[in-house]
Amino acid sequence: MPEFQDPTSQQTETRAAREWVKILSQYREPNVMRSVYELVVTVGPFLTLWVLAWWAMSVSYWLTLTLSLCNAAFILRLFAIQHDCGHGAFFNNRTASDWLGRVLGVLTLTPYDVWRRTHSIHHSASGNLGRRGIGDVHTLTVAEYSALGPLMRLHYRVYRHPVVLFGLGPGYLFFLQNRIPLGLMNKARYWFSAMCTNAVILCALGLILYFGGLMPILLIFLPSTLLAATAGVWLFYVQHQFETTHWAAEEDWTLHEAALHGSSHYVLPGWLQWLSANIGIHHIHHVHSRIPFYRLPEVLRDHVELAISNRMTIGESLRNARLHLWDEQSKRLLSFAQFRALQR
Repeated sequence: MPEFQDPTSQQTETRAAREWVKILSQYREPNVMRSVYELVVTVGPFLTLWVLAWWAMSVSYWLTLTLSLCNAAFILRLFAIQHDCGHGAFFNNRTASDWLGRVLGVLTLTPYDVWRRTHSIHHSASGNLGRRGIGDVHTLTVAEYSALGPLMRLHYRVYRHPVVLFGLGPGYLFFLQNRIPLGLMNKARYWFSAMCTNAVILCALGLILYFGGLMPILLIFLPSTLLAATAGVWLFYVQHQFETTHWAAEEDWTLHEAALHGSSHYVLPGWLQWLSANIGIHHIHHVHSRIPFYRLPEVLRDHVELAISNRMTIGESLRNARLHLWDEQSKRLLSFAQFRALQR
């Protein structure tokens, strides 16, 4: 099985887990000019590809589809910028960050204020077995799965199947679930966020339909958004679902240990790292979420311990897609086959 941590570095990190917050605080200040630059080099190609894809409909629908699929990468990057806005890491001005996040939330089909709250819950409870349910991938322990009847086991296995998680799930999440403030239904402000976002999306789609008919929606909007959603769900999955991730019962759980050891360092080629806005450097992000995404590589250069911890290659991430159950005894995420072996 893949190893994600050098034993020596793990010992160093465990001893200093709480101290990393103070150490990394020196990287938390965003540079407004750099932030504007990152926004421009993301929004610019996004709009350009939309225009080119629209123009290409008069040439070839296949060319239009190709351009729209390429644009999925920039939608993903827009979501990453929205993500930084939610953490107050893109601009020092909280109001500017929030309004930029709300505008980008229309392009990513994500009500910003709803997402910001659920994502905050994710950061404050990641790896806590007693606080699962909002902003995470549902994960059962071996003991919990063992106690289920056949029907509920089937339900969990279907939910965790790659076809559901990465095939059906992204479309459901971004096109349907995001339309209501699920998990925050009793708060008017989150309904307002969801409904305002929905209204602007509908207006935009109405304008596209009026000026271009149905084909721009079918060939540009839907494919690009769905591919971006799929990539986003995959990235979120591999950030916390790996063999040596960190889960603990609520009484044993600590925020800093969970942040440092329960988030992966997804090692990607440079161009993929750029398109995903360094979100693969997720262990550092969880330790100090106020660090702008463009400063995360700087942290890796300055701190070797963090650069070599929780490393995951693309090949390893694909193998991790078969791990589904947390074993509290071995402190490992197991596959269903490994679970069956334990029962013999």
